[in-house]
Amino acid sequence: MSLFERFENAFMPNYGVPPVALARGEGSRVWDVDGKEYLDFIAGIATSSLGHAHPALVEAVSQQVATIAHTSNLFLHEPEVLLAERLLALLDTPARVFLANSGTEANEAAYKLALKYGRREGRSYFVAAENGFHGRTIGALSLTGKKAIRDQFGPFPVPVRFVPYGDADALKEAVTGDCIAVFLEPTQGEAGVVPPPDGYFEAAREICDSTGALLVADEIQSAIGRSGHWFAHQADGVTPDILTLAKGLGGGLPIGACVGFGDVGKLFEKGDHGSTFGGNPVSCAAALAVLDHVDLDHVRAMAARLRGGLESVRDPLLKGVRGRGLWLAAVLAEPRSAQVQQAAANAGFLVNALQPDAVRIAPPLVVTAEEVDAFVSAFPAILSEAAK
Repeated sequence: MSLFERFENAFMPNYGVPPVALARGEGSRVWDVDGKEYLDFIAGIATSSLGHAHPALVEAVSQQVATIAHTSNLFLHEPEVLLAERLLALLDTPARVFLANSGTEANEAAYKLALKYGRREGRSYFVAAENGFHGRTIGALSLTGKKAIRDQFGPFPVPVRFVPYGDADALKEAVTGDCIAVFLEPTQGEAGVVPPPDGYFEAAREICDSTGALLVADEIQSAIGRSGHWFAHQADGVTPDILTLAKGLGGGLPIGACVGFGDVGKLFEKGDHGSTFGGNPVSCAAALAVLDHVDLDHVRAMAARLRGGLESVRDPLLKGVRGRGLWLAAVLAEPRSAQVQQAAANAGFLVNALQPDAVRIAPPLVVTAEEVDAFVSAFPAILSEAAK
């Protein structure tokens, strides 16, 4: 029986059966169980910041697991304190950190933190963006503006008003003095790597300031160098009230973080929230290694090279390129992203059919110029094959 058949027999059918079974990786390259080599331009959904088997990550995790692998939240350990201190130093704004295991859990913590503020202030509803994605637990899902995955699990505990992403006028109309918080992604990831118009986040900050609502920046995908900045909101010159992180922070190890700025970071009291595995020493060691080895200058150089190369491709199927940093979408003129994904895999490249007309391209942040050039050179033939 093949590994694919064993997967299908053992797991719930929520994922379907993935088309490729990976066995190992090194740098930006992975090999499947049959030995075929691919250039990985998905990076575990913008998660494997340092690629695969990075020596610094291997050493940090190996040393930590050989020292102490778990403490629970009943005891503190130095890696979690070091990580919180590093994040606060990069943010350079007074704040407090809660460590979780995933992006959904980071957003769940943000939801509860905002809800505590809202109930103290007598506020009654949230605002979020259409097509936004914040996670699949009930709190995070209630903020997710995708009907196909949201509606069957309602009703939700607190009302949420959804507005078109990037429409500052619609946001202003929706946010009143009764609004608890506005949840936004600096660039919408699962919607198709969709950046907002210039000035949108500044407008969101002004709207929240004028009404007393909190501004929550969901940077599960966009942070830790992925956009070319440590945090995407820094490029907009905006500080949110709450920030959520995950994915690229651990370089492949499970970790998430919820950061509350100013007084918001002090809202939780003892017993208000917790996590048995949150702040796990091994995941914290991995995150510290990531922060030590992400090179923003390299990310920006490779991002410019990748985007410029893709924008130079002339093909009827390629409508355009959008995104930020090493986090792009090839926008298609027809809904053939699944065919592009398959053609790319046939050619030895892993990309992600994110939307019917959008292909996510998010290589590790350590991707080399030669690897970028190899993908760009192969892309016209991939598009041609997908169009057949």
